[in-house]
Amino acid sequence: MKTYLVTGGAGFIGSNFVYYMLKEHPGARIICLDKLTYAGNLETLEEAMKNPDFRFVKGDITDRKVVYSLFEEETFDAVINFAAESHVDRSIDEPEIFLKTNILGTQVLLDACRKYGNIRFHQVSTDEVYGDLPLDRPDLFFTESTPIHTSSPYSASKASADLLVMAYHRTYGSAVTISRCSNNYGPYHFPEKLIPLMITNALFDKALPVYGDGANVRDWLYVEDHCKAIDMIVENGKIGEVYNIGGHNEKTNLEVVKTVLRKLAKPESLIQFVKDRPGHDRRYAIDPTKIKNELGWFPETDFETGIEKTVKWYLENREWWEKIKSGEYTAYYEKMYKNR
Repeated sequence: MKTYLVTGGAGFIGSNFVYYMLKEHPGARIICLDKLTYAGNLETLEEAMKNPDFRFVKGDITDRKVVYSLFEEETFDAVINFAAESHVDRSIDEPEIFLKTNILGTQVLLDACRKYGNIRFHQVSTDEVYGDLPLDRPDLFFTESTPIHTSSPYSASKASADLLVMAYHRTYGSAVTISRCSNNYGPYHFPEKLIPLMITNALFDKALPVYGDGANVRDWLYVEDHCKAIDMIVENGKIGEVYNIGGHNEKTNLEVVKTVLRKLAKPESLIQFVKDRPGHDRRYAIDPTKIKNELGWFPETDFETGIEKTVKWYLENREWWEKIKSGEYTAYYEKMYKNR
C-alpha cells in the first residue's frame, strides 16, 4: 500500500483530508507533519491517532533538517502540501511569516521530493491567487488560464509558491500538480474564519462582524468534496497541470451570515457591519470544467446541505471550539474587530 505525507494535517482542510484518506484508502499509511501553530490543533487528530496506519510528526516544513530526516525514515509515494499560513487579516498584520512558511516551506518540500527520488508532489493552493472578479459580471469565472493578480500578502505568498512549483517541474522535471480551490467550510474549521466565527458567536448571542456592506461574493466548497478532488488529482491528474476546484455555490457574505442565523434561529439584529479590510476582493468564482472533464470530479454537496452539516458539527463539538476561543484567539479577535 502507498504511503502519503500530508503536511499541515492538523489544520482545517488537512485534517479533513487525513480522515478522508484513512476512510477511502484503508491500509495506506498517512504521515502527518505539522508545526502546530495557533491553527493546528492536535485534538483534531485524536481519532486518527487511534489508527495504526497514521503517524503524527511535529515539525516545521521550513526546517530542512526535520524534513529530510522524515524522508529518510519513510518512503513516500506522494506529498500533499496543505501547510500554510492562510488568514488574510493576519497576513496584512504580519506578512513575513506568510512568505517564510508558504514560499520557503514549499521549496524545502520540493527539494526533499527531488533528493529522495522525484516523489509525487501536490500543492494545495487557492483561488485568491487570481485576484477578484467584478460583482456586475456574473458570467465571468476563474479558469486555470486566468492571470495571477494577487491582492494580499497571503495570496501573493501562495501565488509565489505556485510559480515555484511549476518552475521545479520545468527545470528539474519534478512530478507536480497544483489545485486552486474556492472557500472551504465544514468540520474543524478554525473559528477566525467567516462561517465558524458566525456560528460560534451566534451561539453566545455575540455580535457577528461583517466587513463593509457584506456584498463580497465567495464560491463555497464543502471540505469533503475538496478532499475527494485532491485525491483524484494525486492519483490520476496530469503532471505539470493546475486544476481549479469550485463548489458552484456563490453567496454574498451577508447571505452566508443570514443563513447561519436562520439555521440557529437567531435574530439578524446580531449582525454588525465593521470597517472593511484593505484590498478586500469583491468576488471569487471558479470554473471547475477542467477537473470535471479530465477526472470526473464534481461538487456533490450543495450549500444548504453543507451548512446544515457544518452547523450540526459545531453544535455537537462545542468542547473543541470553546477551548480555542477561550485562549490566544480571544486576544487576536479583540485586536481585529474591537475598533472597526
